[in-house]
Amino acid sequence: MGQEISLSQFEEGDFERFHQKLQQETFLLSRLIKQKGCSHRSPVAGFEIEAWLVDKNMRPLPINARFLTTLNDPLASAELAKFNIEFNCDPTPLTDHVLSTLHQQLQAIWKKASNHAESLNSKIIMIGILPTLKQSDLHLGNMSDLHRYRALNTQIVQSRGKPIHIDINGVEHLKFDHEDVMLEAATTSFQTHIQLPLPVAHHFYNASIIASAPMVALCANAPFLFGKELWHETRIPLFEQAIETGGYAAASHEPLKRVSFGSGYARNSIIECFEENLTHFPVLLPVDQHSAPEDFGHLRLHNGTIWRWNRPLIGFDSNGMPHIRIEHRTPAAGPTVIDTIANAAFYYGLAQNVCTEIIAKGLPLPFAQAKDNFYQAARFGLDANIIWFDGTKQRLQHLLQSELLPRAISGLKALGVYEADIDGYLDIVRQRIDNKQNGCQWQRQTIKNHHDFKDMTENYLINQNTGNPVSEWKLM
Repeated sequence: MGQEISLSQFEEGDFERFHQKLQQETFLLSRLIKQKGCSHRSPVAGFEIEAWLVDKNMRPLPINARFLTTLNDPLASAELAKFNIEFNCDPTPLTDHVLSTLHQQLQAIWKKASNHAESLNSKIIMIGILPTLKQSDLHLGNMSDLHRYRALNTQIVQSRGKPIHIDINGVEHLKFDHEDVMLEAATTSFQTHIQLPLPVAHHFYNASIIASAPMVALCANAPFLFGKELWHETRIPLFEQAIETGGYAAASHEPLKRVSFGSGYARNSIIECFEENLTHFPVLLPVDQHSAPEDFGHLRLHNGTIWRWNRPLIGFDSNGMPHIRIEHRTPAAGPTVIDTIANAAFYYGLAQNVCTEIIAKGLPLPFAQAKDNFYQAARFGLDANIIWFDGTKQRLQHLLQSELLPRAISGLKALGVYEADIDGYLDIVRQRIDNKQNGCQWQRQTIKNHHDFKDMTENYLINQNTGNPVSEWKLM
């Protein structure tokens, strides 16, 4: 949810009026999709990446307002916590030199932001969960000064009616209560976007669901929270539990939750996700957008308060025609700029290849199995065993080497991506798999050897700033 809102307190009538407009816009979108009235433009790529501001002791530094004001870059924006920031890119056609173009964009904004952080006696770091973070850092005084975050906290806390309970059982066990949504700020991610031609949008959404297990394992970079070693990608259970509020009547333990893997594949159309949003999720931020139904202002705001790990979005082409995008939210931020673009390359290629197979042969994996694969991969990383298309259980590291990397190569070729880009970025992925060293594994082995989170984080940042991929990092 990237847009600011004008209010943070609401009355009952606000919810009723908003819901009426949300219903109207959902019906309009359904009609447009049935009439093929959304963009058929060839795929377009983009991304968002979240990062941390830290001080010389590698502790979170809540200065994002000053940082962003003085940086003055339209591609940078605030996140939930005052020590988090987000960087975006310009959308780029998903063909030709797309990967090196995205790399240049991210490298440029990251270098500019890093230099600017130094001028403010701070540093920026891209990592899934900051290892030096403490629960005491996550309080409302460190919430960014934006109405949407205050309102979101109020509505989620009210809908739950009780503290947020975290219970994560991994290598170690972490269990505690928290009073507000600031726990979400402990998780920073790399979110890839792909705008799709309408006829294939729901197929690509389904392919993204299937690709989520290998993606979350390959990109794992969040093994620690508050000094405890938990999942390979601890962001997943933490984010799900940090905003654990579900459907109507505050049914936070119902099957449909606001942060989730989703309830199923899109069987016939991507509109099914937006209809589920309307039917099953109460409005959290009922701010009148004062916009025409064709702008889908209320639908987009409501959709921004539902965080599927693969989330359909509505945007607009330059000619005003609405388009469908898929936001893939499973990868952690980091470890380096080049690792990040390699992750995007693997996702785009694998999802494209699986999408082609779905169109030709139908869905190759039951949704329940894709979901189980995802949580196994988030918990155990490259060591996870998952069920693949032939029904056999396979170790994920081997599956990536033997089948998924070739699929990603094939998918990128089908998109028309230049072979030099394919080889360069997927070789980074290949080396990471062969060495079995992603950000998570490097952090775990370093702490095993050294037992100091501040020193480990400093060393992580030094390695990050070299620009070398994580597969090449030496252990402390």
